[in-house]
Amino acid sequence: MSIRISLGLPAAAVLVGGVAMAQEPGPRSDGGDVAPPEGFRANRSSYSAVMDVLRSTRPEADVSDADLARLAEMQLEDIWRSLGDYRTNYVRGFRSTQPGRRVAGRALTMRFLPPRPDFVAAIDQLAAEGDWDRRYYARASEEARPGDVIVAELGGAEGHVLFGGMGALGIKLRGAAGVVIDGGSRDLAELVGETFADFPVFARFFDVTTTSWLGVAWNAPVRIGTATVLPGDVVVADETGVLFFPPHLVGDVLRAAEDQAALEEHERGLLRSGGHRFRDVYPLSPALRREYEGRR
Repeated sequence: MSIRISLGLPAAAVLVGGVAMAQEPGPRSDGGDVAPPEGFRANRSSYSAVMDVLRSTRPEADVSDADLARLAEMQLEDIWRSLGDYRTNYVRGFRSTQPGRRVAGRALTMRFLPPRPDFVAAIDQLAAEGDWDRRYYARASEEARPGDVIVAELGGAEGHVLFGGMGALGIKLRGAAGVVIDGGSRDLAELVGETFADFPVFARFFDVTTTSWLGVAWNAPVRIGTATVLPGDVVVADETGVLFFPPHLVGDVLRAAEDQAALEEHERGLLRSGGHRFRDVYPLSPALRREYEGRR
């Protein structure tokens, strides 16, 4: 179900499943909020005004499985070097359940908050209205798509745990590529086993406690460490850290990263040949750079 609210018009309209529905006028003269249309709270993705703007202004992009496979084979450093202004969208300090395994996918985001009685009651009501499980790891076990990387904001190293082995298995069976948790996970001994060999979980810590924090935003902007992560961002992670960047950059990133990898392989070959000084090879001297460009 898709819902969009038109604000500031003489008579606002709401699109529900592509059908225009009458709604109260735009913002009140006293600056108050506009009442949401009936059924709006049950929208599958949490409404974000920021995402509404971004979806209407940034280039559309389709990141293919082949693109993700190529990214998963590249060193994180080569990708990072190609990100320009998005280089700061890098976070480190995670432990991986599958060391040596790099993951690349599309971000399915979720944000959590600690419980309190009135908050729990409100979340229970929203879950009933939307017909979803209030345990967001359970929602992901039913709604994640192949190639998704679950990205969970859960309070960082002092936060809480997302799931354990059962939740991880449910998400894996949906075809998701992995999980990034700015928080913790249970069942480390299970997650490092053969069952999850192709499904790395990156977390700040591992603990024995059960989950209690509640999901408050689904597929909306989240904060992971010092990075802002948007739904649909490309996620690339290994033990070094995690990169997040907009999908429309993938083509340029792949080309630049592959060019950099090719250049460094050429430099390694020159070093192994023993015919050049290190200072002339790394970086290439003007003469060696001209020779390299000419050969390409």
